Amino acid sequence: MDWLERVAGLRQWTRGGTRAPHKPLLLLYALGRFREDSAGELRYSAVEEDLGRLLAEYGPPNATTPAYPFHHLTGDGVWEVRTDRGPGSPGTGVRELRASGAAGRLVPELRAALRRDPQLLGRMAQLLLDLHFPPSLHGELCAAVGLEPGPVEAVRLPAGRRQRDRRMRELVLTAYEYRCAFCGYDGRIGAVPVGLEAAHVRWWAYDGPDEVDNGLCLCSLHHKLFDKGVLGIGDGHRVLVSRHFTGGSRPARDHVTALAGRPLLGPRPGARPVAAAHRAWHLRQVFHGAPRAASAS
Repeated sequence: MDWLERVAGLRQWTRGGTRAPHKPLLLLYALGRFREDSAGELRYSAVEEDLGRLLAEYGPPNATTPAYPFHHLTGDGVWEVRTDRGPGSPGTGVRELRASGAAGRLVPELRAALRRDPQLLGRMAQLLLDLHFPPSLHGELCAAVGLEPGPVEAVRLPAGRRQRDRRMRELVLTAYEYRCAFCGYDGRIGAVPVGLEAAHVRWWAYDGPDEVDNGLCLCSLHHKLFDKGVLGIGDGHRVLVSRHFTGGSRPARDHVTALAGRPLLGPRPGARPVAAAHRAWHLRQVFHGAPRAASAS
């Protein structure tokens, strides 16, 4: 059994580039719990709150119940559910999952494979991260589910999957003249830029191309906030700041809320700005809530 191929082939709702990371999040959570207790199972009523937080923080803006992946992951050959009545999931009804004592865990064959090959767990986790989330979120997501925050070995994507273009970072940073498109930060150590990253607007994991018109040069802080849905790009290529973001300190105001309504810095003349289709995808699938009014400063 090629477990990496099976994980890469999780069936998901993908119409129109819609994000549906519900099954990958549950599987990452299950891998983290397996790492702690390889013989344990996850009773729905006990993990519902944890799964809900993961979906709220790393899922799409629209709310989804954790009952959905808890039931539907059973169709992918990696997860099983039983109730107090015996094997089999009672469905996606939250009340029935709670009342029936529904509990899930990795299927026996996968548990055995993970015990035989201790490196398999890290490879599976890294594959799930690469296929469904941007690199800026990998470390904190691993920590959130109880996995090592930095998997030690890179994972080759299964045959037929597209590979990242390693030129993307340099092309984007050059187009934005090595400064953050949101705040203008342009730090260097000697001639080497430091703290600047190439962000995908439409995530690579969701068919975002490795092209300049799908990229932004951002400082590390604003890259993380962009991928978390705190920041976005509106009409006229102006910065959007989510009303969900709060911060009472002066740095929070100066570095985040004061950005609302500001025009992007760059790209340089002749370079392609962020395409409207990619901006729209990010607003639908990543940006959280309504934007704040433009800053008066």
